[in-house]
Amino acid sequence: MNAQPRKVTQVVTPQTVLEGAGVRLKRSMPSSVLDYVDPFLLFDHFGSSNPDDYILGFPMHPHRGIETVTYMLEGVVNHRDSLGNGGSIEAGDVQWMTSGRGIMHEEMPQPRDGNMAGFQLWVNLPAKLKMTTPRYQEIPSGRIPEIRREDGVKLRVIAGTVDNVSGPVTEIAAQPTYLDVSLPAHASFSHPIERGQAAFAYVFEGEGTFGVTDEEGEACSRPRLVVFDDGDSVKVVTAGQPVRFLLVSGEPLHEPIARYGPFVMNTREEIEQALRDLRDGTFVQ
Repeated sequence: MNAQPRKVTQVVTPQTVLEGAGVRLKRSMPSSVLDYVDPFLLFDHFGSSNPDDYILGFPMHPHRGIETVTYMLEGVVNHRDSLGNGGSIEAGDVQWMTSGRGIMHEEMPQPRDGNMAGFQLWVNLPAKLKMTTPRYQEIPSGRIPEIRREDGVKLRVIAGTVDNVSGPVTEIAAQPTYLDVSLPAHASFSHPIERGQAAFAYVFEGEGTFGVTDEEGEACSRPRLVVFDDGDSVKVVTAGQPVRFLLVSGEPLHEPIARYGPFVMNTREEIEQALRDLRDGTFVQ
């Protein structure tokens, strides 16, 4: 079978929402036009030079049934959780938290030179792992490999493998790839993605043409979330401007989804049990 490039099926313009204690975010999913891209349930972009947009942060709150991924571009987020973890993540750092059966945590942004920017992604857990033991991975920027190609393309490999270089985030059920990709003007980038996996890109600087095939591609400027159909690879090209985007892919679960705020389970009954556990003080074990 000939390799098939992936086409773009949807382009989403993020909407402004308030979350936590009053943090202003640009949300691409869930939204009125895109509920989720299985196994990815939520994607937020936070970024501001006004501390009023984020300083109230996300006080202590619960999660069950998902993994949360925070990737910082600017600023500092102080965090702590019910596992006893605590510290700060800064520019270039990643926090990958598997909530499993239940965790409480807080994330409190702090400006650095007035600026704060980054992303949060929620990844669903399969039913067999929703009540697993919580797990926490904090990856400092220096541990995330960077690839610089001769054509000027630059990649940070957070999860997955590119050019035989593997990212530091491992042992994740969705077998994800998470790349931070920068293309200069008049450049081209192709990346193989296993057929059957879900894939999206989030454009946060500049503009490029996504899902390029022999026939066409989709021109996208920031900020946009780009969803791809199935195939074997993704191709992006630039014209007169550079572009920077996240490229995320992973194995769909094809399982029922029941959501309630920070809880994502398979049935409504499991959501009600999470609420009872929280009320009864047995949520964190």
